Amino acid sequence: METVVFLGFNLYAWITIVTVLAMFSVLIFTKIRADVVFLAAIGILLVSGVVDEKEAFSGFSSSSTVIVGVLFIVLAGLMHTGVLNWIVKHLLGQPKKTTGAIVRLMFPVAALSSFLSNTTVVALFVGIVKMWCKKLGISPSKLLIPLSYASGMGGVCTLIGTPPNLIISGLYKDNTGITMNVLSITIPGLFCLFVGILAVIAMRKLLPDRKAPESAFEDTSEYTVEFQVPSDSKYIGQSVSEAGLDSVKGGSLIEIIRSDNAVVSPVTADDHIMAGDHLVFSGQIDELLDLKDGQNLAIAEDNVFSAKEAGKHRQLKTAYITFGSSLINRKISESKFERQNNMTLVAVARKGERINQSPRDVVLQAGDTLLLACPPKMKTEGSKLYSQVHFFDSEQVANIGPKTLLSSVIMIAMVALSAANVISLMNCAVLAAFAMILLRCCNVDQAMKAINWDILMVFAGSVVLGLAIQKTGIAEKMAYGILNICGNSPLLVMTAICLVATFITEFISNTAAGAIFCPIMYSAAVKLGYDPFPFMISLMIAVSSSFATPIGSPTHMLVYGPGGYRFTDFLRIGFFMNIIILAANIFIVSVVYPFTPLK
Repeated sequence: METVVFLGFNLYAWITIVTVLAMFSVLIFTKIRADVVFLAAIGILLVSGVVDEKEAFSGFSSSSTVIVGVLFIVLAGLMHTGVLNWIVKHLLGQPKKTTGAIVRLMFPVAALSSFLSNTTVVALFVGIVKMWCKKLGISPSKLLIPLSYASGMGGVCTLIGTPPNLIISGLYKDNTGITMNVLSITIPGLFCLFVGILAVIAMRKLLPDRKAPESAFEDTSEYTVEFQVPSDSKYIGQSVSEAGLDSVKGGSLIEIIRSDNAVVSPVTADDHIMAGDHLVFSGQIDELLDLKDGQNLAIAEDNVFSAKEAGKHRQLKTAYITFGSSLINRKISESKFERQNNMTLVAVARKGERINQSPRDVVLQAGDTLLLACPPKMKTEGSKLYSQVHFFDSEQVANIGPKTLLSSVIMIAMVALSAANVISLMNCAVLAAFAMILLRCCNVDQAMKAINWDILMVFAGSVVLGLAIQKTGIAEKMAYGILNICGNSPLLVMTAICLVATFITEFISNTAAGAIFCPIMYSAAVKLGYDPFPFMISLMIAVSSSFATPIGSPTHMLVYGPGGYRFTDFLRIGFFMNIIILAANIFIVSVVYPFTPLK
């Protein structure tokens, strides 16, 4: 292919630039899965000749990708032996003030996130924090944002705490031949963590005081009405459709309870009505009461449908709609959600208030809370359902026993041996994963299910993306551009790149941001004539410092619904957090790792 140069970039560079910009747009404005987007990007770069076959698949064979994969198995061992549950049980306590609650929550969360997936840590803590808040008399919205912030800041305290740290350290090793220690970032990370916790405490009045979303569902009588079919009803023997009960004004038929307590849910148009049936409708109570006269039904004297009496036939569960869910901007009646998952929508709440209309006619939004009548046994985590909605309660509570200590020892040994440079980080992680399985901290099936292949695809794609940016000269050109603006001051160059990276990571994953800015930061440091090490450390912190938008981090999305937040709630406190952590980052890195000229 003939080389064409335009604005200083050749054709391959422009293909890469367009691919990156297209990825930004797709990730921000569409619901397409991130792993699919990265796989498509790899395909474009391969077909266009930007990278060859070996380079296109280099992300999958990268030591950083392997480490992330085996760490999922280590995490599975810790989860199934109850380590996280033990830590939660013994560390939270009963503080008397919000300030004490913030401190007691953020420190253990940050410590766990330094070694484990921050998404997993937050998912575990969400339900616990909500119960904790009830005991303390605090709105969950006061603590769920600090929970998410702590997981992000804790993740940067070790190389294994968050994926971009491994990507950045991997590129540094590829270019210098020097392997970063697993605790290389610990001192700067801890400093930023302490500053961040103090900042949250100082700005605690900016934390929103929102009503807990599920509080709108505390009394089933407020959103359901129950009728009984009299023995002389003309509808006995007719189907729901023939009786005209599949489409009524103000609500929908969500459940039929037979006289023998058999439950029909979800209700189909072909289900038949029998004498003595209890028909449970949800929606606008005042409009549904008109059915008593218009449809020859009687108000049930003894309500069978109750959240407290949910038993072997059904359970009432609350969930919230995640960002990226296909249910957004749709009515539940327009999707196959209920039928595919064998559950029925009972009510919808938004911003802590129940929406007073037929739930099946509500146009759903991200963060909406749903009350669902579900089967008594159902799998949510790791299923397709989990990508649509997240349930508030945890479906697994691991037992604490002897293996709790065993899995903890394995984890500590992995970190200690790696930090002491006795064994490489990858070998430590692989040995720890094998130990978890051999010592039965988790079985093979649990280990395989624990591996998040979507994240690994994004991770591998990010490695290839960073390689393309470096190979095509984009990183070098952008580094020269930054030097022309900032001059030869390493402090200004580091600050400028970290500032832009912090802004970008509010809209895309920190893994992608790390892959994009790593070669740029590295090239800028080399052009200045300085050791790139401190520049890499500062970038690790910068790309994980997304505080101002709920879409900036998966952990923000996990707390968005349970906290009853609005989009601007993160911006109010998050904008100042971004500035504070950026300043703390630049200060501590330049002190701990002074700029050293290249030899």
